[in-house]
Amino acid sequence: MEKKLEIGYHHYSTPEELPADDRVLVVEAQAALKKAYAKYSGFRVGAAVRLASGKILHGANSESEVFPSGICAERSVLYYAEANHASDPVVALAIASDPSERECYPCGGCRQVILDVERRQGRPIRLIMSGGGTASVVDSAVALLPFTFQL
Repeated sequence: MEKKLEIGYHHYSTPEELPADDRVLVVEAQAALKKAYAKYSGFRVGAAVRLASGKILHGANSESEVFPSGICAERSVLYYAEANHASDPVVALAIASDPSERECYPCGGCRQVILDVERRQGRPIRLIMSGGGTASVVDSAVALLPFTFQL
C-alpha cells in the first residue's frame, strides 16, 4: 500500500515578511554567527532560541581537529538551555549561516535532538530556517523528521 506524506511549512520571500518575533530571532541567530568557530569547513552557523519567559539564548557551531568532536549551533544552544533554564521551555529556534546562499537547515542529528527536546518539554518548537534572503518556518521538528527514532 502506498501512502503519501505532506509537510506543511511557511515560506517567506524576504525577512520583512516574517512575524515580528521570528524576525527578531533571526537577527539574534545572525549575531550568534560571530561566535562560531569553523576553521575547517568555513561554514559558520548561529542559532538563537526564545524561551517561554521571552529570554533569548545564543549558540554557534564549534569545530574540532578531531572530527566529529565539534558541535552544531542548534545543539549547543539547546543543551545550554536545558542545562541552565530547564524550567523555561524553548518555544522557537532560529538558524542562520555564513555563507548563506540558501536557507540553513538543521542536520539529521540536530533534527533528532530538537525533537528530543520537544518530547522532554512536552511542547513543540517553532523552527525558523533563514538564509539567502528568505526563510522557511515549521511549527515542530516533526515536520523535518516525520519518521523519528524513539526508544
